[in-house]
Amino acid sequence: MRQAVRLARMEIFDTRLPLAFPFETSFGRVDHREPLIVRLEDRDGAFGFGEAPVALRPHFNAETNVTAWHVLSEFAAPLLRSKELSEPAEVARALAPIRGHHMAKAAVEFALADLIARRRGVPIARVFGAEPRPIEVGVSLGIESRVEALVERVAAHVSRGYRRVKLKIAPGWDVAPTAAVRAAFPDLRLMVDANGAYSPDHAKVLAELDWFGLLLLEQHLDPEDLVFHRDLARTVKTKIALDESTATLGAVRAALELEACSIVNVKPARLGGPTAARLALEATVARGKGAFLGGMLESGIGRAANLALAALPGFTIEPDLSASDRYYEEDLVDPPFRLDPETGCVSPAPGPGLGARVQEDVLARRSVRRQSFSLGSP
Repeated sequence: MRQAVRLARMEIFDTRLPLAFPFETSFGRVDHREPLIVRLEDRDGAFGFGEAPVALRPHFNAETNVTAWHVLSEFAAPLLRSKELSEPAEVARALAPIRGHHMAKAAVEFALADLIARRRGVPIARVFGAEPRPIEVGVSLGIESRVEALVERVAAHVSRGYRRVKLKIAPGWDVAPTAAVRAAFPDLRLMVDANGAYSPDHAKVLAELDWFGLLLLEQHLDPEDLVFHRDLARTVKTKIALDESTATLGAVRAALELEACSIVNVKPARLGGPTAARLALEATVARGKGAFLGGMLESGIGRAANLALAALPGFTIEPDLSASDRYYEEDLVDPPFRLDPETGCVSPAPGPGLGARVQEDVLARRSVRRQSFSLGSP
């Protein structure tokens, strides 16, 4: 039986992390990220870190750094007080009275997983049921001002070793940029992501994308309408992947049952943590569908945990887990994650837990507020 962790303290950091390059999707353009970082400490002084990759605005989903801070400080902290936890999955049970707010709760589960892995002296991947290994990754590229600029960005990333590229699209920025990239890179593993920007009235335009030999078309319609996704999946040849529509384990199962997609984008933080992500992957594999692990512009803290989860068997497409310098000039961990140009892989950092060392001085400098909560006995 695993020894229980007796939690003593939780600290929350509200960060501002400038991006190395602005990133534009159908939601808009961002030049920095605002994740909340959770640090858990037990009564023996062991600690672990987790990330809630929330943003200032509720564009990707309903959670923001304001709501996540509120939930963690006002509700999660009291529920964790005096708790003894043996496995990360027990976080979900401890926080069950909180409905929704999956990214906030995921940060706690990831932090506990890191803490447990450090105590056991093993990489965090083993706590998730995986063996750490180099992971071939893909890169996601935002909307550009000109098609020529996009082709240049793709060329730069291909030259660095990326073998799979995702293009962000939106109405008016779809067929032409996709055609240009495909013409320049006829053998590139290419996919496009609409982030729910289209309506059923755009079916003809979306069908034109069938000409470009794409791996998939991701989240083209309203996230809450699985029926429209099912209907479009029946009319286009390109495989349909769902992202925002599969925000919960129940939604993943419903999408698979309805045949609304062929591929699921498994985003661990949005689903509620590593346990929910593993269950979503298992449900997808059981239905004979494809899956890939999606990123949310996480710092190195979230990236390390996601890289560990990406080692689980069952994923069929390279994850969106680019090297650190793709997003951040100064990451929260050291060493940063680098791409091997020969293999197109990113390797986990050696060592227990997340492997990479969290630079607590950088974390403090990049935080606009922080607060500590006692989790010991009252």
